[in-house]
Amino acid sequence: MKIVTDPQELQRQCLVWRNAERTVGLVPTMGFLHAGHTALMDRMRPECDRMVVTLFVNPTQFGENEDLSNYPHDFEGDCAKAEAHGADLLFAPAPDAMYAPDHATWVEVPELGRHLCGASRPIHFRGVCTVVTKLFNLTRAHKAVFGQKDWQQLAILRRMARDLNMPVEIIGHPIVRESDGLALSSRNAYLTETERAAAPAIRRGLLNLRETVRAGQRNAGAARAALKEEYASTLPMGEVDYIEIVDPADIVPMEDISGPVLAAVAIRLGKARLIDNILIEV
Repeated sequence: MKIVTDPQELQRQCLVWRNAERTVGLVPTMGFLHAGHTALMDRMRPECDRMVVTLFVNPTQFGENEDLSNYPHDFEGDCAKAEAHGADLLFAPAPDAMYAPDHATWVEVPELGRHLCGASRPIHFRGVCTVVTKLFNLTRAHKAVFGQKDWQQLAILRRMARDLNMPVEIIGHPIVRESDGLALSSRNAYLTETERAAAPAIRRGLLNLRETVRAGQRNAGAARAALKEEYASTLPMGEVDYIEIVDPADIVPMEDISGPVLAAVAIRLGKARLIDNILIEV
């Protein structure tokens, strides 16, 4: 596995592969790799001839008072995991290699970013879209894979690629969970023992909401209220950022449930902000 820190070197290598008619696959990450990340690599590996894994804690997607300075790191461990799961190249740039001091160009899909995480993190998806566009330009990837835990991010990136005619196939991978149902996240490392023991209630609440809808509840407001009440009982130390039921493609909140919907939540537990979702077929 080759380790690259210079964007131009990454671009040169990927152009060599493309000119040799090799299929390039991209797995973007912010590092501190866990089983969710390695599942993305395992999903991509059969899809491509050359696999690029990126480790970059992108500063432009963090707002004020967020955890940029404290985001967990394990570069040596990440390198070992990426190599073990078939990465041909690991791209780990410094922030100033990706953003010039006078950087002034942004990519965003504002309509899909108004709700869910975008409501409380207003610059987040602008940063995500911009850095992913850079990675697509640098790698000329044929395919890229993203986890469905960040469903809104996945929907936004698919719309961005469609609207800007980016020649890349974006693959969504199902959420990878702990045995007790907690969605894997690098931010789980922030949880105290007590918070970690309580956190699986997030998933249980979503499963209960799904059963409520399947049993005939079609009023999204009532379903949201019931889940909020459940979390008040099962996660008393948690702070609800949002509980929403949205259209899975447009990320627009629904009032009447008449077709497939996405139930999505964000809960703050201590230092961690945890997100999860469930697709409900009606």
